[in-house]
Amino acid sequence: MGITAKKKQELIKNFGRHGKDTGSPEVQIALMSETIRELTEHLKEHKKDYHSQRGLLNLASKRKRLLNYLRRKDYKRFSEVVKTLNIRV
Repeated sequence: MGITAKKKQELIKNFGRHGKDTGSPEVQIALMSETIRELTEHLKEHKKDYHSQRGLLNLASKRKRLLNYLRRKDYKRFSEVVKTLNIRV
């Protein structure tokens, strides 16, 4: 469970503004989205894992706050991230 280092580097390369960009909202949203996908798959098999379920809800709300921030600051980047990651908003 968790994102592999290779997958993380790939996401940073695709969404970052430069090679070591890990703090921009786009990168954070991409990393959170990948973790959310993995947790969702985990919860399909382990329906009573309430600790992971709570973590998933917290992560989803953090991602939503970042998406709202990005929407306010730069709508063009927001729409690109949503389209690329296939996120429902």
